[in-house]
Amino acid sequence: MRGEVSIKVENLAIGYRGKHEVKRVAEGISDTIHSGELTCLLGENGAGKSTLLRTLAAFQPALEGNISILGRNLADYGEKQLATVIGVVLTERSSVQNMTVEELVGMGRSPYTGFWGRLRPEDRAVVDSSLEMVGISQFRSRLVQTLSDGERQKVMIAKALAQETPIIFLDEPTAFLDYPSKVEILHLLHRLSREADKTIFLSTHDLELVLRVTDRIWLMAKGKSVQIGRPEDFVIETETGRFYFK
Repeated sequence: MRGEVSIKVENLAIGYRGKHEVKRVAEGISDTIHSGELTCLLGENGAGKSTLLRTLAAFQPALEGNISILGRNLADYGEKQLATVIGVVLTERSSVQNMTVEELVGMGRSPYTGFWGRLRPEDRAVVDSSLEMVGISQFRSRLVQTLSDGERQKVMIAKALAQETPIIFLDEPTAFLDYPSKVEILHLLHRLSREADKTIFLSTHDLELVLRVTDRIWLMAKGKSVQIGRPEDFVIETETGRFYFK
């Protein structure tokens, strides 16, 4: 249901534990994110955006604090169960070869199909719905390697939708796209957060585009805590390119 708390972060510290020292990337992060919201994570290269995303997705442990997903501690989820709660779209270009769009999107059903991965009629219905929501039904029989970068990114988003998770994390989903495709993908994600009642959290460098579509902004800077607010609280200095909260 839209407006319910789906992610709660309390006094979170992120970073890496080495043999002799702990490297803290950011700390003191606290916020709640609700269903039906699009949240964008901004920051310069090296600020720790990928580290934060990996921590929220349980790819690496937090140094301190607590992350709750749907009212339950993230650490209490098993790997298979978490795959039904959080979908992840990474920044790398898809290197899939000789697989159709429909087959790749169908891989999003793997948490539900068992060892052999055979799709049942109900799984195929989810795949059909995911293709339609993203607007790529006409590509279902195309080989993935024949698509443009923007079309491939839509396929990966459809795959995440087919996973039927209430939460989707995306790491730089517009990184390799031309400007029109960037606009299209960000508007698509905004629409999906509303129409499919998804909690969508993404990292990006596309500052000015983000301000048009996002509900919340998490701003990271090297060696500083994460600042969190609404787009209307955000200031851009056009001459210097600096951006910050009021």
